[in-house]
Amino acid sequence: MKKTVILLTSLALMLATAAGTTSAKPGNTPPGQSGKEVSSKAPKDKETPIEEKQTEEAFFSADTVSTEEDKVKDPSTSETENTTNNTTEPTESKKKGSKGYKGLLNAIQHVEDKPAGAVLADILLTKYATELTDEQIKELEAIIEKDKALETAAEMLEKNGSVTDAVYLQEEAIKSNFKNLDLYKTMGKLNEKAGKKNGVKLYVNGEASDSEPFVKKGNTFVPFRAIAESLKAEVAWNPEERSIIVTKDGVSIKLVVDSKTATVNGKNVSLDAPATITKGSTYVPVRFISEALDATVQWEEESKTVVVYEEE
Repeated sequence: MKKTVILLTSLALMLATAAGTTSAKPGNTPPGQSGKEVSSKAPKDKETPIEEKQTEEAFFSADTVSTEEDKVKDPSTSETENTTNNTTEPTESKKKGSKGYKGLLNAIQHVEDKPAGAVLADILLTKYATELTDEQIKELEAIIEKDKALETAAEMLEKNGSVTDAVYLQEEAIKSNFKNLDLYKTMGKLNEKAGKKNGVKLYVNGEASDSEPFVKKGNTFVPFRAIAESLKAEVAWNPEERSIIVTKDGVSIKLVVDSKTATVNGKNVSLDAPATITKGSTYVPVRFISEALDATVQWEEESKTVVVYEEE
């Protein structure tokens, strides 16, 4: 009996020891907790910063990749643009436009042994590939005067539907004879047909000015700097006096804004209208300043054009 009790007690002790050892092994779940809760808690606190760092790295690397891609794209884009430009440039320079037609008058002037019309017809056909009928070519070739040849060619281009080209040619016609007011009438009609805005125009020695003159109480005003510089005069502005001083070839003109009295070489001269400031620019009566600088002023009513030129 004693032996049996001792044996049972020994077995119980062995079982208890074995159970304690098993529960002490790492990775086993403590009582009252599930295995999932333990595994999710322990690594979570340690892994969160790593995940955030990985997210940041991914964000910046994505930025870097897109930037690098942009860098790669830029050269190809510019290369394409360059290719496009290279493709169109020869066509445009050969075709039409103010840059090309500006040389026409000079080209005609340098050939003296042929009628102006014949030279012009040849240039239009060979250099600009202008479409002209045989009849138009014959008509051009018979014209001797430069301005007439250029104006006739402009009319031909207009009839053929090339109104913009006709405007460029008419500009060359005006340069060839800027005293001929009829050329400005034709220009006015072409500008209207080309859809250019109406308004007073200014031409000085055959060159169109970018300025916008205006008419007030019968007087035409132009930006003083535009007219003076077109006539190759020196211009100075005195902000304290609000005065303009224009000098050329020994002539000195002084105008004061809003004053009807000007001085020419120190002598007082009465003005029909004073200099005025409009839209931030100083405008002067075109007739007074032009004639004071020994230039001729004419008005072409139909095209609303102020024509200023110096006698050669």
